[in-house]
This record gives sequence, structure tokens and C-alpha cells, in this order.
Amino acid sequence: MAVAEPPAACTVYFDGDCPLCRREIAAYRRLAGAEGCHWVDAAQADAVHLGPDLDRCQALRELNLRRADGTLLRGVDAFIAMWAQLDATRTWARWATRPPLHALLRLAYRLFLALRPLWRRP
Repeated sequence: MAVAEPPAACTVYFDGDCPLCRREIAAYRRLAGAEGCHWVDAAQADAVHLGPDLDRCQALRELNLRRADGTLLRGVDAFIAMWAQLDATRTWARWATRPPLHALLRLAYRLFLALRPLWRRP
């Protein structure tokens, strides 16, 4: 009899066609706690794996995370939720929710998103 795995605490949707994104996600996946997340390369996933409320364009535009309860988070909020799942980044998640830092992270992420097409494969 096979032992069923517990459901993932969250599902992280990332752009596997972006070399920088792929390397960053690979680093997160090596951290303790990552086994509790389901990692989906949105560049390769079909619509069924993205879910009904996440289309491929949105999934490739920015990091997305679906909590176990189905709530979908985007951008910086998705990063914070992912960091909260990982042992090594849990403290970052607590700090990142504070208003001054949260606003700064949002601004930095918007800048990154504007520059990211330079790294993404066509």
C-alpha cells in the first residue's frame, strides 16, 4: 500500500523560460521547507496545471503562488508567502510585511519586471 503524500502548503508558479527566474527558483527549491511546496514552471504547464483563475500570460508576467486554500497571490505578496514556507527565508517574510519595506519591495519588483524581458528567452 502506497503512502499518500500530504497536500502541498502552496503552489509556486514561475517563468522557467527566464534564466534568472529559473536559477532563483532552483535556489529556493534546495532550502528546507521547499518540499512542502509544489513548483510549476508556467512556461511548460498546461492550463489544467495553472488552474481556472490563472492564465499563462499572467503566470509568466510575475511570480504567482496559490495557497492550500486556493487563494492566489501575485508579485511581492507571492514571494513573501513563499519565503514564509522556507526555513531560511521565514524571517525575511516577517520583515517584508512591514509597510516601509513592503512598499520598497513592490517598487523594486516592478523595476525588475520592467527589465526582465532582457533576460527572458524569446
